[in-house]
Amino acid sequence: MSAALLEAVGAGFSYEADRPILQGWSASFAAGEMVALTGPSGRGKSTLLYLLGLMLRPQEGHILVEGEPASILPDARRSRLRAKRFGFVFQDAALDATRSVLENVTETALYRGEDPRRARGRAQALLDRFGVQVRATARPGQVSGGQAQRIALCRALLHEPRILLADEPTGNLDVDSTRVVFDALRDHADTGAAVIIVTHDPALASACDRSIRL
Repeated sequence: MSAALLEAVGAGFSYEADRPILQGWSASFAAGEMVALTGPSGRGKSTLLYLLGLMLRPQEGHILVEGEPASILPDARRSRLRAKRFGFVFQDAALDATRSVLENVTETALYRGEDPRRARGRAQALLDRFGVQVRATARPGQVSGGQAQRIALCRALLHEPRILLADEPTGNLDVDSTRVVFDALRDHADTGAAVIIVTHDPALASACDRSIRL
């Protein structure tokens, strides 16, 4: 197996001191693999994704990115690391209603200091690839749930992240949109990225390279 791109080492986290969500949790995620995180609702899958994505700090243990401790970094450095190395697909798409479809896809490029014109070109190519049949100037309120999730996927893939985290990315989609999203995630893993998916869907989990049940 390829070297780990992302690792949790003895990670622990709780919102309430007497009710830990995770305790001493360890796992590694290699380049080129697609891993499902499964388990009952309330078990902490989304929280774990936020820890792996450096959006939360573990209260014990560490998160390593390509072997380097990342969870202990100052907020600004973690933000830069997220912008450069990570892509995120959230369950509700999390699009900005005040921005156009194209702007939603390209907004993360601003944090990386990329050339806006080049980012717009790549964004339009991704929208075309995933069959987003809406005007680039349309607002998120004018698109369907399936289209919104495809737009969110384009945003996550814009900079070809080494690590892609997806929280129930197909939970509210029809069969056709589910297949488009899954195939895109699979293709991205095949480029050498680590793709980690939180899902309740047994079929989706079984199509991944392996599953980790919480």
